[in-house]
Amino acid sequence: MIPHTMTADPGGEDYTTGEGLRALLGRLHKEGQGAWRTDPTAARLMTYAADKYAALARKHGLDPWEAASAAFDVMRTRSAREAEDPWAVVTHAVRITCIAEERGQGLLCSTHQARRPHYSVFHDAERLSDRENPLDDYHPAFHTTDPSTNSDEEDAETEARPAEVRPSAAGAVEDAIAFITVLGWPPQTARAAVEHVCQALARAGSRQSAFEVLRRDQHSRALLDLPGTSWTALLRVLLGNPAPGLSATSAGRGILLRLLIGETLPVLLHDDDLVLTVSLAAPKHRGGQ
Repeated sequence: MIPHTMTADPGGEDYTTGEGLRALLGRLHKEGQGAWRTDPTAARLMTYAADKYAALARKHGLDPWEAASAAFDVMRTRSAREAEDPWAVVTHAVRITCIAEERGQGLLCSTHQARRPHYSVFHDAERLSDRENPLDDYHPAFHTTDPSTNSDEEDAETEARPAEVRPSAAGAVEDAIAFITVLGWPPQTARAAVEHVCQALARAGSRQSAFEVLRRDQHSRALLDLPGTSWTALLRVLLGNPAPGLSATSAGRGILLRLLIGETLPVLLHDDDLVLTVSLAAPKHRGGQ
């Protein structure tokens, strides 16, 4: 660890506290271009940041100065300068960046791509020879199951409906986003989460498989910045509750399927249990971020 015998500059800015960091960031912003390069307190701040986030960086296989670089990027933003707790903003941003850096290295792609949910859902690159068992022994793409009677009935119902009144997949997605947004979810979060779930569903081929993959997908949940309870509730709402006894119920079907087979937003909004579940699962806004 790097010793810090003095963390406050001659002007009294103790950057180890939220108030002191806010004051320092505000002063550096006002001094304009070049202040970060020439100000001695800024140099000590970055050394402190590298020390502060060293353990987090090592956890994700990074150098401490890579975490300090991420901290530097967010410290120059308005959200950090004006936050009630600027260190909380910086720490959150550094954690997300470290996750994305680690995922980018594992996926052999850029950090920018690793931040996007439709890339981060994939597993790290690996050689087929690294696996002890043949690919078809464990990969769900090679597994088949008998379609259930309920699925057959749903398909027959959809086939029987005239083509001009069948809901489109794109329309169902937009309606699902609108439904979740109306019940208190931030619009950007609702759109990113629903589109990510739909992409995973298209790859998995079944709602049950998509649910199991997404339920364990901690990286996507972190990138979407959703609490575990909100993420699990959203999956059950969109894809249906996987409990065997609920497969023939509205809760078991999920709103994506319900919209596809002809139910409308007004019908969903009259489902009190569904409305309550979505409302209670809405992520709470965090002050200062």
